[in-house]
Amino acid sequence: MGEWALKNLQRGAFRGTIYAINPAYEHVGDFRSYASLGELPERPDLVIFALGDQRVEAALDEAIALGVPAAVIMSSLVLDDDANPPLKERVRQKVNAAGMLVCGANGMGFYNVRDRVWACGFDSTGHTPPGNISIISHSGAGMSGVIDCDERLQINFAVSTGNELSVSMDEYLDFVLDLPETRVVGLFIETARNPAGFRAALEKAARRRIPIVALKTGRTASAAELAVSHSGAMAGDDAVYEALFERYGVQRATDQDEWASTLILFAELHPVGNGGLVSLHDSGGERQLLVDLADAAGVPLTELQPETVAALEQLLPPELPAVNPLDAWSRGGEDASEYMARCFAVLTSDPGAALGAVLHDRAPDGEVYQSYLDYLQYARQRSNKPVALVAARQGTGHDPTVISMTHAGYPVLDGVWSFLGGVRALFAYRDFQQRTAEAPPAVNAQTVQTWRQRLRAAGTLDEVAALAMLEDFGIETSKPLLADSAETLAAAAAQLGYPVVLKTAMPGILHKTEHDGVVTNLKDESDLLASYARIASKLGPKALVAPMIRTGSELFLGVKRDPQFGPVILIGFGGILAETIGDVTFALPPFSTHDARRYLDTLKLRPVLDGIRGAEPANIERFCQLAARFSAMVHALRDDIAEFDVNPLIVHADGAVAVDALAIAAGSKTSG
Repeated sequence: MGEWALKNLQRGAFRGTIYAINPAYEHVGDFRSYASLGELPERPDLVIFALGDQRVEAALDEAIALGVPAAVIMSSLVLDDDANPPLKERVRQKVNAAGMLVCGANGMGFYNVRDRVWACGFDSTGHTPPGNISIISHSGAGMSGVIDCDERLQINFAVSTGNELSVSMDEYLDFVLDLPETRVVGLFIETARNPAGFRAALEKAARRRIPIVALKTGRTASAAELAVSHSGAMAGDDAVYEALFERYGVQRATDQDEWASTLILFAELHPVGNGGLVSLHDSGGERQLLVDLADAAGVPLTELQPETVAALEQLLPPELPAVNPLDAWSRGGEDASEYMARCFAVLTSDPGAALGAVLHDRAPDGEVYQSYLDYLQYARQRSNKPVALVAARQGTGHDPTVISMTHAGYPVLDGVWSFLGGVRALFAYRDFQQRTAEAPPAVNAQTVQTWRQRLRAAGTLDEVAALAMLEDFGIETSKPLLADSAETLAAAAAQLGYPVVLKTAMPGILHKTEHDGVVTNLKDESDLLASYARIASKLGPKALVAPMIRTGSELFLGVKRDPQFGPVILIGFGGILAETIGDVTFALPPFSTHDARRYLDTLKLRPVLDGIRGAEPANIERFCQLAARFSAMVHALRDDIAEFDVNPLIVHADGAVAVDALAIAAGSKTSG
C-alpha cells in the first residue's frame, strides 16, 4: 500500500511536495524517509495512512496534534480483542472532534485526476486530466473495477468513500457538481448516511442538469417486519430509493457493465432529442435479438416515416425489408461500405430517431473495422443525431481506436443489453428534463395543526377518524356514521339511505375483513340488524354504517415512513389486489396532479381504468387530484404520520371516493 501510494502520487503528476514516513528506512524509493510526522519541515495538507489497524490510532493522534487538516485511511479499523469503544468508533470521535476531513476508513482512497492528487494505495491505470466523469463509490472494488479497466471512461474525480467517518457521499457529490468538467456522476451506493444532505445534493444535480447514474445495492431488502398497514409491508428500503431517484431524475443501472456503458453514453454522446432508437445490422439473427431485448429493456424503437421507408427501398435489394431495426447486409460487393453508411444516414435522419446505433460485431482479435466508424461519422454529418457503435459481446476498452472514437463523441461499446440499459437511461433523463412544472396543492395551516394534535393524542386513527381527516384535506370519503346499539345503527342507516355497508368499529381491529367484520349491500333495516347482531356477538357492539358507493375501480393510497427520508407515498390498485398482485408505485411527497398521473401510468393494470369490454372509464383526473391532495397532507404532517392506508379508494366515471382508511401516528406503539 505504501509503495503504491507513492507511485500513484507520482503517476498522477502531483505538483506539491511529497514526504515519506517510515522509521525503518532512510529512503523509500526516490524519497527521503522521515521517522515521524513531527520530524517533517512543514505541516502536510494530507496524510495517507498506509498502515495496519494496530498502528493507525497512534499515527492519527500525532497528525491531529500537528493540526493536519485531512487524511486517507484505507485500513478496516478492526482489531482482535479490541477495547470498548472499538477502534473505528474511537477514530471517528477523534477526527470529528478535530474537524479533520477523512476519506475512509475501509476504502481505497481517491483520485482527484483534474487536480493531480491520486491518494490511493492500490495499483492503478493511467488517467489523463481533466476528464468528464465523477465516480463516488461505497465499494472500493466498485470504483477501481470500473475506472481502471476501461479507458473509455474519462475520470475527473473518483473516490472510494468506505465507512465515511467524517465525509459522506453527499458531500463528495456536492463537490463534484461544482467541478466545471463534470458531465455525469456515477454513484455506487449502499445507503445514504446523511439523508438530508444526499437529497439536497440530488436536487442540486437536477437543477444543474447534471445526470446521475446510480448502482444501488439492496434491491431485495425485506420490508419492515413490524409494519401494521399494507403500506408498511409493501414499501421496503429499495422502494424508497426508487421514489427518491424518480423525484430527482437519477438513472439506475442494474450491474457494473450497464453502469459503465451508461456513464460513457452520458459523457460522450451528442445531445439526445425526442424519439426512439434506430439501429443498423449486418445479421438477421442479431437484428431479431435486438427487437426482443429492446422490448425487455423498455427501449422504444422508432417506427419509420413513409419518406424514410421510401428512401431505404431505393437503396436496399428487394429481399430486405425497409424497417427498423434494419438488416441491410445481403450481397456485399465493392461498394458495400458506402451503401451501409448511406442506409444508416437515412435511418438516423428519420424525424422519430433520437439515437442511432450500428450493431456489428468486432473484428478478429477484438479490433474494430474502420468502415464501421465511417458509418457513424457519415450518418452524424448528415443527420446531426447522436450515434454509437455496439458489439454483441465484450471487447476491450483499451484499444486506441475505440478510445479515440469514444472521446470524439462516437461511443464504441460492447454488450447489447448494457447498451440498451444506457439508452433507456438517456431517454428517461431526457424526459425528466422535459417534465411539466406544477406546484402541489396547498394545505390549510389550521387544519394541519388540528390533525397534528389529534394524531399525537390518539396514536392510531380508526376508520371514522381517518376518513374525517381526509375530508378535511379535500379528499371525498363515504362519510360513515358510528353506532353502538341496534337503535342508533338503524337511525344512522335511515339518515344515510339504503343500501349501506356495515363494519365493526371495535378498537384494535385494524383490518376488518380479516375478522369477518364487514357486510356490504344491505338493502333494508332487517338485513342490517341481522348482520349487526352477528358481528356484535362475535366482535363487540361498536359499529359504523356507510352508504354503498357505486361500482368502480378500486385503487389504493398509502404511506410508509422511512427512517432516512421520511414519508413515501404508495399508489396502486386496491382491495385484495394490494395484497396479492402488488401493482404499486412509490413517490416522495408532495407532488402535483400532473405528477400523480405520471406515477399512475407506470402501473401494469393502468389500462383497466380506461374501461374494458364496455365498462365505464374511471375518472383518472379526479383520482390524481385526490392523490396530490393526499401527498400534500402527508408532507404537511410528515413528522406525525408513520403509516396511512386508504384502501379502497373507489374511482368511477363521475369521481373518486375513499371508503376505508387507517392512520398510525409516528412514535405510537402500534406503529412498531
